[in-house]
Amino acid sequence: MKRKILRYTLIILFLGLGIFVYVRYFWEFGVGTKAGVLNTFMKKGYMFKTYEGKIIQSGFKANVQSNEFEFSVTDEKVAQILLANSGREVELRYKEYFAALPWRGMQRYVVDSVYEIRQDPRQSVLSPK
Repeated sequence: MKRKILRYTLIILFLGLGIFVYVRYFWEFGVGTKAGVLNTFMKKGYMFKTYEGKIIQSGFKANVQSNEFEFSVTDEKVAQILLANSGREVELRYKEYFAALPWRGMQRYVVDSVYEIRQDPRQSVLSPK
């Protein structure tokens, strides 16, 4: 009887832990787009070298919410596009997770594609290669 209770308790604990890890690290909480000027973009990290970037969104900086958007990039093609376009206005598609993983990046937001790149707001749109 005690073995059955112990077995079921362990099964429930492992299932609960598995669900917690999946929801916290792998479930996409949100998907969206952000636009702004690509301020910094670099590859950094101690063990896992990941691409990290920051865009500055237009508008006034509020007291509560910053106008900076920090993100990570996992796709090498997207990273090369962003490395070549620092200082330009970009529109990015991102996925939001509840927490970051070391090999996925340091941020909760992971950019997976670039929609638009503009040199200057008055100029026409450049399509990424």
